Amino acid sequence: MTVITASMVAELRGKTDAPMMECKKALTEAQGDMAKAEELLRVKLGSKAGKAASRVTAEGVVAVAAAQDVSAMIEVNCETDFVTKNDSFLALANAAAGLVAKHNPADAAELGALAYAQDGFGPTLEDVRKGLIGKIGENMSFRRFKRFASGAKVASYLHGTRIGVVVEFAGDEVAAKDVAMHVAAMKPVSLSSADVPAELVARERSVAAAKAAEDAAVATAAGKPVQSAEIVNKRVEGGVQKFLKEVSLFNQSFVKNDKQTVEQMLKEKATTVHGFTLYVVGEGIEKKVDDFAAEVAAQIAAAKQTA
Repeated sequence: MTVITASMVAELRGKTDAPMMECKKALTEAQGDMAKAEELLRVKLGSKAGKAASRVTAEGVVAVAAAQDVSAMIEVNCETDFVTKNDSFLALANAAAGLVAKHNPADAAELGALAYAQDGFGPTLEDVRKGLIGKIGENMSFRRFKRFASGAKVASYLHGTRIGVVVEFAGDEVAAKDVAMHVAAMKPVSLSSADVPAELVARERSVAAAKAAEDAAVATAAGKPVQSAEIVNKRVEGGVQKFLKEVSLFNQSFVKNDKQTVEQMLKEKATTVHGFTLYVVGEGIEKKVDDFAAEVAAQIAAAKQTA
């Protein structure tokens, strides 16, 4: 029987990034044949993609790519921040952005079917994704992407790998780049007040009305005069208008010069912004919070039951 040494396991792990026990099992099955063990691992690691698919991917990166006059931005997710620094994962994200720009896939399924090979996996992007799930040991997913091919000029900004902004514009490129940086910092929800989604406006109006009602109740309890309905309505609408200015790009104070609004800066630079897209990694995804105390207690309880 072939003896599987620690150095052999370490060598296979170095080639595949697979867990040590998986490497040892593969070497044992391959009777010490390194090449065969690597092949066995790739087969097994590919099958791990299905097991990992249910795990939450709230970390990840945003990547931007350009192909001729077309640009694209994509968010690719994983399970932990550690993997966002993995060269293979970063290569996958950048390649996916390039494929979106070049081929204009309709959805993640179409994107995954495009031809691509990396790290010995392929021949499609989906095959590479599944292969890397097994190799790295974490679930990965192509969460969302957008292609920019309207004919307008495009400026992009990446704040590290977690925030990405693409601005479609006409005019000065430096001003457009500054706007992209501003969007990353201030996170507006629309270009103008008129473009703010109706549900956000309704929610803000509801909050302002509830606050006014609470103030009225406090005043009544304290024996103080209560404001008239007209004044209360003006207060509510004033709060809504303040909110609209705070969340609309053109009305926000420009981060590089808070003495002027973004709209004023753009006018000064003879630049028009047609739209922007902001991706923040994991935004809207409910992250899993591990309760280690509960986990340990569960393991102790399970051990007692089998004892």
